Amino acid sequence: MADKTDSAGAMQVDLKLVRQLAEMLDATNLTEIEVEDGDRKVRVARTQSMQATSYAPAMVAAPVATAPAPAVAEAAPAVPDLAGAIKSPMVGTCYLTPEPDAPAFVKVGDAVKAGQTLLIVEAMKHMNPIVAPRDGRVTAIFVEDAHPVEFGEPLLILE
Repeated sequence: MADKTDSAGAMQVDLKLVRQLAEMLDATNLTEIEVEDGDRKVRVARTQSMQATSYAPAMVAAPVATAPAPAVAEAAPAVPDLAGAIKSPMVGTCYLTPEPDAPAFVKVGDAVKAGQTLLIVEAMKHMNPIVAPRDGRVTAIFVEDAHPVEFGEPLLILE
């Protein structure tokens, strides 16, 4: 890393590296990234507003019409029912299988027991099994294998 300390011992940050990390946040839709080199760490994070995490579409003001508006309003798109959602406890990469050529831990329609591994979230080279908190049936899987996930992102529905 190009961070250095000046004669007073204060760390000088490589602004080019920070900009590159910020661009990576934008490109990957992550909220935080950390790079470590020995005892030096650079962490770039951004806050995410509650509106940005909403599953409902944003409302846009309609232009003023010169003719009378129709009496029937269009139905808003359905918001997915997230009751029973198992959410990611961390930022990382989600794996649906224990190994690249192995079958998935679970698939939609599978009955699972409490403590059964549903998937893995890898963070900082550590594989973290995400286990079923209760018995149930997998009714939806929202993530793809080997794709990044955010903290609190719904992974699957367990009913």
